[in-house]
Amino acid sequence: MDSDDRLDRLRNRSAPLDMSPGEFRRVGHQVVDRIAELLESLPDRPVTPAETPNTIREVLNASRGLPEHGTEVGPLLEATTKLLFDHSLFNGHPRFLGYITSAPAPIGMLGDLLAAAVNPNVGAWPIAPMATEIEAQTVRWIADLIGYPKGSGGLLVSGGNLANIVCFLAARSSRATWDLQGSGLDGNPGGRLRVYASTEVHTWINKAMDISGLGTDSLRWIPVDEDSRIDLAALRDQIDRDLSDGDQPFLVVGTASTVSTGAIDPLSEIAALCREQHLWFHVDGAYGALAAAVPEVAELLEGMPEADSLAVDPHKWLYAPLEAGCALVRNPEALRRTFAHSPPYYHFGEVATNYFEYGLQNSRGFRALKVWLALQHVGRSGYVQMIRDDIHLARALYDLLADYPEIEPLTQNLSITTFRYVPRDLLDHSETESVRSYLDKLNQSLLARIESSGEVYLSNAVIQERFALRICVVNFRTSLSDIEALPEIVMRLGRSVDGELRSTEELSLPHSSPTRL
Repeated sequence: MDSDDRLDRLRNRSAPLDMSPGEFRRVGHQVVDRIAELLESLPDRPVTPAETPNTIREVLNASRGLPEHGTEVGPLLEATTKLLFDHSLFNGHPRFLGYITSAPAPIGMLGDLLAAAVNPNVGAWPIAPMATEIEAQTVRWIADLIGYPKGSGGLLVSGGNLANIVCFLAARSSRATWDLQGSGLDGNPGGRLRVYASTEVHTWINKAMDISGLGTDSLRWIPVDEDSRIDLAALRDQIDRDLSDGDQPFLVVGTASTVSTGAIDPLSEIAALCREQHLWFHVDGAYGALAAAVPEVAELLEGMPEADSLAVDPHKWLYAPLEAGCALVRNPEALRRTFAHSPPYYHFGEVATNYFEYGLQNSRGFRALKVWLALQHVGRSGYVQMIRDDIHLARALYDLLADYPEIEPLTQNLSITTFRYVPRDLLDHSETESVRSYLDKLNQSLLARIESSGEVYLSNAVIQERFALRICVVNFRTSLSDIEALPEIVMRLGRSVDGELRSTEELSLPHSSPTRL
């Protein structure tokens, strides 16, 4: 092709990736129809196909190379829809009760489509004016919903890990007594910086210690009480010892609902200790913070509004499609002090919020729209109702287990309930060493069997060194009938797995054991 032909083609350019409005409308309607069919069929589908990685790769034809030529868009989307709908775990299924990942709100799905259509880069106000203001309003609404103070601020990020890490870095720069941005940790004139968190805190803390340059050895793991809440006396003693040794305590992390059991640290007491010692108080409320909107359980989170920073995940109890986390700080300037830089190629000014100055990302997607739409779709009362229902369903299971002697309830907090399967002939010996070891193996195998069955999807916890089964209800599609079906599933599969294990495991019981039924 000579230069004149090339210029003629460019003058009337038609890119292979583009679609005409008519074609987009046709295939778009096709995709929306298929999604609607999926939502309608979810209760009748397995929660997961429970396929092996090799099966998935074979269906995908994962080893094929990049196609040289394109594919017609209609058949391509139809084939892709089939791949996803036939070979995925559905966290929107009524019986997905596993990890703290919510069913995605349908309006959030549409919000993501709208956001992609405009495709704003929500890093600076001039290039994303409406999107920036929607994000700012969304952050204010989230803070208001959970009672975080007016005048606070923050931004949306990918999820709980990054929300916590953003707050962690803000705490480090705010408590540094030297030019941290300029000289880094080498400029520290004092002792080692110390961070305090319970042994139940989420593993984001390990990443934060690493990324921040402090190193995990600077983290003080504080033991928990029998309810998995941080031991305040041990926390105070550790801070005092570190001060005596010339170290610099600067941050205490409180957890507003642990991953395993949903336990909530004594946040008011931690807040008082941090004020006394001039420490930054951060709350990991990725899951539990939103329960503060429910009047009946709000007192469990008393003290959370006193935190200097707070992480909360809209893709948990606001039911937003992934990804959506939120980092909140009492003083938004703490984020600018931490992240703002002014290279010569940025000329955005400061007349409005430029989010690249408040977090780690410069290029930022429009995460806020799906959350903003849902907050308006159901309002405060709608969210209070849904979160309350999730909590009541988890409690209903805990109460229901009293009628099933072979299922031992262990813990219940917010919308998390833990339990384990114990065969009848082991009930009186469940704390002997050999039986405890067997029950751990039994419940691990049972969890794998339950998940592969596709009937329901659970996860696990370790409660006082016992392997436990765990449900977490953050699912607006889950009903009481789904909860009531769970014990029978556990009993049926538990007996089957127990029978298989007994044929291979040696298990010695006292002669007084009752006959196994």
